Amino acid sequence: MTEKASSIHQAVQDYYASRARTSTSCCGDSSCDNSMYSPDLLSGLPSDVAGFSLGCGDPITQAGLKPGEIVLDLGSGGGLDCFLASRQVGETGRVIGVDMTPEMLARARSAAQRMGIANVEFRQGYLEELPVENESVDVVISNCVINLSPDKNRVFREVYRTLKPGGRFSVSDIVISGQLPDTLRENMEAWSACVSGAIPAEDYVAGLTAAGFVDVKVQAKGTIDDALALIPAGMPYSALITAAKA
Repeated sequence: MTEKASSIHQAVQDYYASRARTSTSCCGDSSCDNSMYSPDLLSGLPSDVAGFSLGCGDPITQAGLKPGEIVLDLGSGGGLDCFLASRQVGETGRVIGVDMTPEMLARARSAAQRMGIANVEFRQGYLEELPVENESVDVVISNCVINLSPDKNRVFREVYRTLKPGGRFSVSDIVISGQLPDTLRENMEAWSACVSGAIPAEDYVAGLTAAGFVDVKVQAKGTIDDALALIPAGMPYSALITAAKA
């Protein structure tokens, strides 16, 4: 790992460790409206679990999870998407959350134990070196995390490695239209805020394609595909990204 990559990992880890210790909701206070998910999807979850999301969309609904599937969540944070996925895959399925931040893992494991969820496990690791076996998962999900990686092409290759043939990639992430200025790329606070690490949508597609994926699609959240051309250059935006392993 390069010195710059290590610096980015450390800055991001410090930021999210602080959020895990202090935040009770995605906005850091009880007034957060977690409108990324439908109320039905969040129904029955404790408020401190349902309200703690640092994501930018809903990767669960678009993933179309089925009973018995094995799901891998990249950057699982407080565990919300893992808990939502666990309901859909049922007792015969399994969900693996991977996160590099010990404080987030502790929060997620505590919540799982409190809710008695047995088909979810949380592992510590980097997205660039996933602690997951080859061709062992059916679906990979993620919510506003891959943009934080300093080596996204390596992440894409790792995701491809862990998916079974026919497996699916379904994530919500921040991408940009055009390019960010170099000064912003070097800003560690902006990296943690999901801005500096964002890449153009076409680079996301190219990276996934180079890793071996097919049927790669990027759609701005809440828009039709044609609206992508209307997003101003250099503007970060939330997108739903899907792909498949042949």
